[in-house]
Amino acid sequence: MKSSVVVAAVATAAVLFAHHSVAAQSTPAIGDWPVYGHDAGGSRFSPLKQITRENVAGLEVAWTFHTGEPKGAAKNGREPALEVTPLVVNGTMYIITPMGRVIALDPVTGVQRWRHDGNVNRDGGFGDFTSRGVAWWHDSRAAADAPCANRIFAATVDARIMAIDAATGLHCAGFGDGGSIDLRADLRIRPFEFQAYEHTSPPAVIGDLVITGSAIADNSRADPASGEVRAWDARTGALKWTFDPIPQDPADPAYVTWKNGSAARTGAANVWSAIVVDPARDLVFLPTSSAAPDYVGKLRLGDNRYANSIVALRASTGKIVWHFQTVHHDLWDYDNASPPALVMVTKNGARIPAVLQATKSGMLYILNRETGEPIYGVEERPVPKSDIPGEEASPTQPFTAVTPPLAPHHFGPDDAWGPTDADRLACRAILEGYRNEGIFTPPSEKGTLQQPSNIGGAHWGGVAADETRGIA
Repeated sequence: MKSSVVVAAVATAAVLFAHHSVAAQSTPAIGDWPVYGHDAGGSRFSPLKQITRENVAGLEVAWTFHTGEPKGAAKNGREPALEVTPLVVNGTMYIITPMGRVIALDPVTGVQRWRHDGNVNRDGGFGDFTSRGVAWWHDSRAAADAPCANRIFAATVDARIMAIDAATGLHCAGFGDGGSIDLRADLRIRPFEFQAYEHTSPPAVIGDLVITGSAIADNSRADPASGEVRAWDARTGALKWTFDPIPQDPADPAYVTWKNGSAARTGAANVWSAIVVDPARDLVFLPTSSAAPDYVGKLRLGDNRYANSIVALRASTGKIVWHFQTVHHDLWDYDNASPPALVMVTKNGARIPAVLQATKSGMLYILNRETGEPIYGVEERPVPKSDIPGEEASPTQPFTAVTPPLAPHHFGPDDAWGPTDADRLACRAILEGYRNEGIFTPPSEKGTLQQPSNIGGAHWGGVAADETRGIA
């Protein structure tokens, strides 16, 4: 069995693609999908209207493209998984495979135009063996027919970023070291082993910068790799700025939320989901994850600010503009796994630029894009205390007061299910043996029922937003 891309089309409809540049546009051309989330703000919504409720039943397979990567037992870690969201720009489709093969296709026929092999080792033992997409960038200073005037930036699961000529599939040799950059280099805490530091989401592009996060192995140790977010010059690969979600400057107001000097020795809090940008406001939005280790916080007491947050940075400098923490002192692996979505929200007749952030806790935060203040109410509510010696769970957590949870926040004995009475009673007995006080019940030596689970809630799929109808 081989991984493949399948495209369906309505048999009676023509497929239309726009053939002009989207380099300077914040809104994609009709028919194009030039960014992982469709547009720079990650709305994940297409305005195309050829497929409707009336004709969707007539969809037929238009073409199938086999990537050529066989499925089979990897020696270590997880099996490779094809989870790519293809880009379509100027009449070409771009995909990436788990093994780092970047492929350009004719989107109407599925015929391959070029293939660039990133040579990822399938036996690398990666914990999440996938690459979910690539980024496209236009060099406004280059002649239209110059090599690498349009580039594909591909971040591979083995933590490299490659610059590839979008027209030919050849390396852009002037970028980094012969066309690529090793993202493991110059981290505050280097990975303790090769497969413990990955890159699974596409980089973000804003202006002439390409921005990378990282994926770091969970539950491995207290000091895995650090989770710096970095901006690189899109032409040369020169490092322009670095942001560490675990603050290292004692003058930073968030530094004191890492007690006992824990900021210096703690890793992760990385951004493994997709990053979105607002070019008009010179803003980059980071959905940060939990600090290490995921379920034990004794070595990093305090709120652990910038971890488990939406952080808005000034794109040109990498400096913090605002931040909003969705989980204080995370003990549940409640990463912000979903990409933020940038939309306009109408409240009391006023149009407000907003950020939508869905979370593993099942809450959907709606924040002012320019200030980080909640547009709809958020309340700090008391949550259960930890019974682990030395642990200090946060006494409160931020709950959305208007938008209801996307997932149940409690699963009790009365929710037990089974096909027979005996099965239901057995399930109830299991539930009654655990600590179970609803969402944010801390881990316990007694055992804890966690609801929602560590995969959510909302995970890396995120939300889609149709501003015309006001629906997310």
